Amino acid sequence: MSALNDTVAAIATPQNTGSIGIIRISGEDAITIADRVFEPSGKKRLTALKGYRAAHGFAVSGGERIDECVALVFRAPKSYTGENVVELSCHGGLFVLRRVLRAVFAAGARPAAAGEFTKRAFLNGKLDLAEAEAVMGIINAQNEQGVKASLGVLEGSLSKKIGALCKKLVAASAQLGAWVDYPDDEIPELENDELENTLSGVQSGLAALLSKYDAGAAITRGVETAIVGKPNVGKSALMNLLSGRNRSIVTDIEGTTRDVVEETVNLGALVLRLADTAGIREAEDAVEKIGVDKAKKQLESAGLVFAVFDLSRPLTAEDEEIISLCKGKRVIAVLNKNDLSKELDRKRIEASFPETVELCALSGNGFSSLEETAERLLCTKELDTSEAILSTERQRKNAQSALESVEQALFALSSGVTLDAVNVCIDDAIGALLELTGEKASDAVLDEVFSNFCVGK
Repeated sequence: MSALNDTVAAIATPQNTGSIGIIRISGEDAITIADRVFEPSGKKRLTALKGYRAAHGFAVSGGERIDECVALVFRAPKSYTGENVVELSCHGGLFVLRRVLRAVFAAGARPAAAGEFTKRAFLNGKLDLAEAEAVMGIINAQNEQGVKASLGVLEGSLSKKIGALCKKLVAASAQLGAWVDYPDDEIPELENDELENTLSGVQSGLAALLSKYDAGAAITRGVETAIVGKPNVGKSALMNLLSGRNRSIVTDIEGTTRDVVEETVNLGALVLRLADTAGIREAEDAVEKIGVDKAKKQLESAGLVFAVFDLSRPLTAEDEEIISLCKGKRVIAVLNKNDLSKELDRKRIEASFPETVELCALSGNGFSSLEETAERLLCTKELDTSEAILSTERQRKNAQSALESVEQALFALSSGVTLDAVNVCIDDAIGALLELTGEKASDAVLDEVFSNFCVGK
């Protein structure tokens, strides 16, 4: 990412035609640069305005008016980035916005990199790294629960929880370190029972956070979901039912779906990144065989699987292969075509899958049962979005690393090893937690986080 002491600018609204478009300028010279391209309707220039003030006028370039606009002035540190910020609200045509942006660049700003405004907010102490990631969570939210969960993290629910756990570890580490480094001083030794209680409490707190990760991810980032089954059991019909439109081709001809068809849908509180796959069977057709191989790979990587069976027909060898492939996965067996006579060995299915749902994908009969089962399986019904939630894979890895270090510290303590060795484990846990909130994150971690943001945020 480019130097953060420059003044940067970007279109902050979606790159599409709309009624209003916003160009954001941030940096020490933001107000001066904006003043060069803004002709006020009144007498006051932008440089004369206090913070939290708006002015009506025109965006200009080379003495020519480009568009009528409103300029909002925010003075450091009371802005999103913590720097001087000006937002030019123009008409939302892309051609006009790009002309105004070019004028801003010509006046001295440089193009903002992806996520640079939020990175500046992080570096200026306006929010920590977990809260910064919540910004993208809100932008990408697909439903109300996702917004609430991300908003809770943005307001500090996760950071406060991590901070409280980290504080306990830091206090224990400081006392251990002082006792080990200054054995001749009158520093009381931390009793093993007290240390064990502290570590066990942190262990429980981290384990509780991690236990809710899948449910949190299901409503914030979505779950990779594969629809699998042999040909002509109703996979594409189920895809269309879930997406609410004819996303996949539905025919009586086996092998119609040759590739993976993808769609993001809401199912209750869940966000599902659906993949309708080719029917799994021994395929002689080379193209279909590629589709079958892709279907098996999709199943392997999926966080949730809808294994579809035809309730109106007996189980076949192909069905048995599906059952085998689904072992160890989070699966709901979908018994489709419940409007027809039932020939399937239901006991065999129920013995293989803990969650089974009957429905008719064409009519939608039984859909509510599928929704309830999926929410129960992913534990989203019990999830309190106001509580601390790990919302990204990065956060999960940091929390998992901290938990493992705490468990190593507990094992070392119970094994009777020296306390300085226990303290090494505690310090590792502290490091992982500080990386989670960004207090000790490397430049590589920061670049990776903010590279996933859109330009203009």
